[in-house]
Amino acid sequence: MPEILMEVRNLCKYYAGVKAIDDISISFFKGEIHALAGENGAGKSTLIKAITGAIEPTSGEIVIEGQSYQKLTPIEAIHHGIAAIYQEFTLIPYLSIAENVFLGKEIMQGAFINKQAMNEEVRKALDDMGIHLKPASLVKDLGVAHQQIVEIVKAIMSDSKILIMDEPTAPLTNNETKILFKLIEKLKEKEVTILFITHRMEEIFKICDRVTVMRDGQFIVTENVEDISMAQLIKYMVGRDLGENFPLRTTPMGEEILTVQHYTSDKINDVCFSLHRGEILGFGGLVGAGRTEIMQCIFGADKINSGSLKLNGKEISINNPGSALRHGIGLIPEDRKNQGVLLSLSVKENISFSSLMRIAKRWFINDKKDISLSEYYVDKLRIKTPNIKQLVNNLSGGNQQKVVLAKMLATECDIIIFDEPTRGIDVGAKQEIYQLIRHLADVEGKSIIIVSSEMPELIGMSDRILIIRQGKIVGELQRQDFSQELILEYASGTMEGEYHGQ
Repeated sequence: MPEILMEVRNLCKYYAGVKAIDDISISFFKGEIHALAGENGAGKSTLIKAITGAIEPTSGEIVIEGQSYQKLTPIEAIHHGIAAIYQEFTLIPYLSIAENVFLGKEIMQGAFINKQAMNEEVRKALDDMGIHLKPASLVKDLGVAHQQIVEIVKAIMSDSKILIMDEPTAPLTNNETKILFKLIEKLKEKEVTILFITHRMEEIFKICDRVTVMRDGQFIVTENVEDISMAQLIKYMVGRDLGENFPLRTTPMGEEILTVQHYTSDKINDVCFSLHRGEILGFGGLVGAGRTEIMQCIFGADKINSGSLKLNGKEISINNPGSALRHGIGLIPEDRKNQGVLLSLSVKENISFSSLMRIAKRWFINDKKDISLSEYYVDKLRIKTPNIKQLVNNLSGGNQQKVVLAKMLATECDIIIFDEPTRGIDVGAKQEIYQLIRHLADVEGKSIIIVSSEMPELIGMSDRILIIRQGKIVGELQRQDFSQELILEYASGTMEGEYHGQ
């Protein structure tokens, strides 16, 4: 039998009578990659917080290397070599990469911090990962993917025995994910135990040894990955068969509704494309290629240096997000925490935030309309919340994403831009969002733009795909020509072609 490094036994955590986790018992072997699978709200995050000492369990025990704890403090967790890379970053923006990595354990030279030595240690770690970043760069100047890499380096350099990774590949490109997986294999060889949380099912089968499924705060099953199929795993997670992954188009597209002509800014170059009524237009490309920057320019969040925009054949000017919303153009941003929701406000306040003029009468909010609007979208999107007064900060990541979606749908925009719509979302919630997006396009006649780094999602949902490289559209694919290889060839520059904004 493999050596058990850590166990949770009959672990429970209740919040005001709500069972976040209920009687969870799991063993983790030394040197294994153990997946924790389950929908958002299944209890995975609560379990992690108990293991890292962030919360105190209501009952049960945590056993590490034979030592039992009714509760762990963060210091005790660190003492036992437990480190966590959370889905939401914990970096300090105005410190450098090296300063973040060594925060609290700086290399000293006498009474002074030896920044040169810290930079050199981090540079070696980055070189080992094949990542080209300067250790002296400020975190605030990094993109999401590179911030994730810094979090990984920070955890790795703490000599962890147990490393918890919560959605580590969500912001990474395919190539960066391959590098991460190689790194994880190296850690496994050093007998580091890895708790791996992901909503990308294929990753579980690619890298993990065992998988534990949780549902509604309860333990469902632990299986060897080689002994379970993806269909069975998904059924354990959601408690039902999901059927086809991506809904198919049922109605033809309509007339051209949006035309972007020669959009140029400091980050994008001569972008031209059109969007039709009822179309789902996909934008592919590597992280940092300029996809998000294009969407922010269209939405008025970033300024353009030149170019024009036509809506239903008439030229319009959009200088800010308020103007975009008035013209019926909405954006669901990639970074939901900082740009999508107001964490300290309630579900109701978030949903109605962008639609206040619709539910106001003589500058006063109509409470009845406000409540009705919020309850409608909570029900429509199946947002898991005790009530509409619940603070969004207390919801799971998937339900926060649904609140962002509800807020935008409440504006009744005709054109909706989804930037990484299912990042950090579980397989069941993904299905619901895919069905909703297809319903918006086919039944309600909305025009949809999807930016996605998940190749199956991009190919499965799009009617047409534009590929971005270095801030410019470099290729266009019709559905019959979709292939992962072709998209990557355009995105990486190995496939050369001309695109004229057809």
